Amino acid sequence: MKVIIAGAGAVGTHLAKLLSSENVDVILMDEDRDKLNFSRNNLEIMTMVGIATSLSDLTEVKVKGTDLFIAVTPDQSVNITACMLAANMGARKTFARIDNYEYLLPKNKAFFERLGINAMVYPEMLAAKEIVSALKRPWARQWIELSGGAIILMGIKIRKNAPLANKHLHELGSELKKFHIVAIKRENITIIPNGDDQILPEDILFFTTLKEYVNEIPALAGKETFDVKNIMIMGGSRIAIRTCQYLPDSANIRLLESDKEKCHILLDKVPKNVTVYHDDGRSAETLMQEGINNMDAFVAVTGNSEANILACLTAKRLGVKKTVAEVENMDYISVAENLGIGTIINKKLITVSNIYRFLLHADVSNIKSLTIANADVAEIIVSPNSKITKKEIKELNFPRNITLGGLIRNGEPMMIDGNTVVEPYDKVVAFCLEDSLKVAEKYFR
Repeated sequence: MKVIIAGAGAVGTHLAKLLSSENVDVILMDEDRDKLNFSRNNLEIMTMVGIATSLSDLTEVKVKGTDLFIAVTPDQSVNITACMLAANMGARKTFARIDNYEYLLPKNKAFFERLGINAMVYPEMLAAKEIVSALKRPWARQWIELSGGAIILMGIKIRKNAPLANKHLHELGSELKKFHIVAIKRENITIIPNGDDQILPEDILFFTTLKEYVNEIPALAGKETFDVKNIMIMGGSRIAIRTCQYLPDSANIRLLESDKEKCHILLDKVPKNVTVYHDDGRSAETLMQEGINNMDAFVAVTGNSEANILACLTAKRLGVKKTVAEVENMDYISVAENLGIGTIINKKLITVSNIYRFLLHADVSNIKSLTIANADVAEIIVSPNSKITKKEIKELNFPRNITLGGLIRNGEPMMIDGNTVVEPYDKVVAFCLEDSLKVAEKYFR
């Protein structure tokens, strides 16, 4: 498979590195030579200095016959134009990064397909939706609704007083019929457990469960539920604006922005329940002045990873129960997690997970990258006569870095155990560590 990626920014470079490790022929192009000078140790990535909207450069990179052309430059118009040209020149599929949500409306899908653009992603909008989801369930580190919410995947930290703390999985008995522990994150290591593994305080457990059992999970982890009504957001970014628009009108939102001119622009873009303050928000004194002690949640989305992490730590120290940080520097994600930052948002991983499903042969309807677990969770539709339908789950000898979290059969959600036999056309939730999704799909087709 051949993939051309236009745009060697953070998203393009991360995607190129991921694909190159899976034996995909990747060509990364950018008009800025310096952006292509990154470490390529043990990576098979070709690079080219070129303009994504240049017919001669697209011809030189041999766009004709390319399986997937991905445009992820910072400029939406460049991405749209580049995909149109690539499709016209013979690329089989195209994918564009955009910053206009109107392009994603169902009524516009056929229009863009006629132009040759097969799919688009708006990272800031997806990030905002994840933030809103985190604020709705502040006791969870991560929350993903699969199959329209029929199956839930959540990550939650285990407190010392939790009923699950210090128990081995084989001791849980009847509880395991209501949920499945697909992974345990302990410090910087994520494992897929078996019955002999023990749950320890401070572990982050990743559960799959059905909607009807969700309310039982917080108590098992030693957590209390609470409503988030008063929210402080630091940074007037596009993610912040979208978050304000997606939060309910009943929320009381304070938005801090250090740029005075930008504050005036924000006033025309945010709902009436948002108060905009011209303030930095990175010091404890400023946060106290702006009423941090009355906030249920604090969200830092400045685009500066270090500032976001430090601000969330300060908010935690001042008594805020729920914090959310945008952490774009991949090296800082594990640091932020170890420091106890609540929910971590990373646009690169959000964008990559949306693009990644285009490269799989199995019928994958949804993929989510788990920011804090180095893992993917995917909904995969089972093909007739596939390997997974031949035996009970316990006899399939799945690799240790793959587990199944549940399935949908004829519209009905079900938990999975070792005795389950998967049937054709089931939609199965697969949890995959360490870029093993390609391995998992071989069982489904």
